[in-house]
Amino acid sequence: MDDRRRRMILGGLALTGSSALPALAQETSFAERFAARLSAHDIDGFAALFAETYVNHQQSAAAPGRPDLSAKQATVGFFKARLMAMPDLAVAIEQQVRQDDKVAASFVYTGTHQGPYFGIAPTGKRLLFSSCDIFRIKDGQIAEHWGMGDIAGIMAQLKG
Repeated sequence: MDDRRRRMILGGLALTGSSALPALAQETSFAERFAARLSAHDIDGFAALFAETYVNHQQSAAAPGRPDLSAKQATVGFFKARLMAMPDLAVAIEQQVRQDDKVAASFVYTGTHQGPYFGIAPTGKRLLFSSCDIFRIKDGQIAEHWGMGDIAGIMAQLKG
């Protein structure tokens, strides 16, 4: 849903006094908070989005699970490394949907490779990549995550 349409719906609900307003506002804001915290490089605010009991169902060679860290610590560490590698990282949302307690979003990341990333020394290249993520939200935090990122695309850009 584009911002203009979302504002029109929210405005209309507010004018009618609809009780759906808080639910709709929360539905559309979670992915936005995720993207905003990363774009602001607010790693503490980003970490606060995740429950202590968070479960990450995404396992990949790029972000393997670590037995010495909780899933939350590993995920926050992964994104902290991404922010260090791309100090100008910006995250935008292409699309987002919500059903029940799940939010799905397609994110687009842009940034300049200025620090080590996946073991590759800084190249100064401008990177553009995406991820598709599904979050289960419980008590206002991410309780579970399923997703996939374009690691092959990132590596092709870094090495190309």
